[in-house]
Amino acid sequence: MPIYEYTCKACGHEFEQLIRGDQEAACPSCGKVRLDKRFSVPAAHTPGSSGSACPAKGSGACDISGCCGQGCDFGNPT
Repeated sequence: MPIYEYTCKACGHEFEQLIRGDQEAACPSCGKVRLDKRFSVPAAHTPGSSGSACPAKGSGACDISGCCGQGCDFGNPT
């Protein structure tokens, strides 16, 4: 399910919302449904970005010491 970013045409409030199936988004600020919708840009962690080079490192998701994608699927996207 994609997450969309919305801007309310009535009050200008900007927000993100996950919409499933035939659900309709409404502004959490004023309740109006006249919205501008666009895809939200996903966050990506790369070795050049700030913070840990491996999103699994220290999280418990990967228990192979120092693997950083070599012993799990973090380094092998499908």
